[in-house]
Amino acid sequence: MAEEKIFKITKIIAEEIEDSRGNPTLKVSVYSGDLSGSFSVPSGASTGVHEAHELRDPEPERALNGASENGKGVKDAVFKVNNLIAGALVGKNVLNQKEIDRIMIELDGTQNKDNLGGNSMIGVSIACAKLAAKVSGIEVFEYLRTLRLNSGQALNEIKPSRKIPFLFINLINGGKHARNNLAFQEYHIVPDVENIPEAISVGINIQNSLRNIIKRDFGEDSIILGDEGGFAPQINDIKKPLQLLNEAIKENKLEGKVRLALDVAASSFFENGKYKIADKEISKENLMDIYNHLIKEFDLISIEDPFNEEDFESFRKLIENNENFIVVGDDLTVTNKMRLKEALEKKSVNAMIIKPNQIGTLSETLETMKLARDNDVDLIISHRSGETDDNFIADLAYAFGCFGLKSGSPIKPERMVKYQRLIEIAK
Repeated sequence: MAEEKIFKITKIIAEEIEDSRGNPTLKVSVYSGDLSGSFSVPSGASTGVHEAHELRDPEPERALNGASENGKGVKDAVFKVNNLIAGALVGKNVLNQKEIDRIMIELDGTQNKDNLGGNSMIGVSIACAKLAAKVSGIEVFEYLRTLRLNSGQALNEIKPSRKIPFLFINLINGGKHARNNLAFQEYHIVPDVENIPEAISVGINIQNSLRNIIKRDFGEDSIILGDEGGFAPQINDIKKPLQLLNEAIKENKLEGKVRLALDVAASSFFENGKYKIADKEISKENLMDIYNHLIKEFDLISIEDPFNEEDFESFRKLIENNENFIVVGDDLTVTNKMRLKEALEKKSVNAMIIKPNQIGTLSETLETMKLARDNDVDLIISHRSGETDDNFIADLAYAFGCFGLKSGSPIKPERMVKYQRLIEIAK
């Protein structure tokens, strides 16, 4: 048996940086001698209640620690990485991802990462994986394939869906990602091509046409961008963005080469058992009818989080109502094995979003991905609305042949860096 290589962690340093919304987040760097790996942690605006706890500074400390006005400081998270987590991991072998993550999970001691924070833990976890790839002399996506699960299964056994992931490019923003009255959160184009540079070019061309169409129909004031780089015009008609996208697709003579998809984030407009759209309250049955019509009229490829995050049954009914249609869980499943198991039992999803910071460690992320693929649930690796210039999710999407990558509009640099990394890997 080959002797296990050992590269000891010599230092772990966290620091506060700004995310793409100007809010504080943390960057974690892990060292083994002169070599280091770093991960800058993203943050979501539209978050599921079952996500790992994101550690933010308590109210009384906000004015003292220089955090932004909305009190999203991460000084406490930085302290816990630099002291508690570093104290537990320095001297450990960076090539043992399972042990690294297990130590952090046990040190935290809660179901939801309440003590150390999912943001602190994922920062360390992914920084360790990046360092491990570096000391091994291989690319990050290659290193990920060498990891093994707690069950001993190799991750290279994850069933791929595609050689190159579909790009879910968010070109119109609403919900919590924009300051308009559009209930649905994201309107995507999905170029049906095998070539990543071509897919990105399609996205840029459609966005340029869309800019002119929105300016013509709604005026100069509507050319504003949401958090993820899509346009956020002042409209409340949930159907209108799909019509605008179709017009832009036709202008570029791309009919048949581009599909449309939605991330509804329905929990964000669900209250007291009703859904509120354009100032009107509707039932889940009414909302189901709306989806059934939109799917047929616009040939949608998928809808993410179509109903409230506890309504597993309505997710299932949407699948049953629409043959060969993709119903995607995000707030429903939150990259969590237990939530995914419930969704599988109830046949609620046939695809799910993967966001490592929803669960808190890389090992748990990979366990969830393996369970999903064992049950023929497709994976869409996703950014967050508060992003950083880190490109790790591109490696994650490529490593396991995932169905899709969601990284926002290529107009924003923190989104484009993920696409550029995918191009680099695909070469």
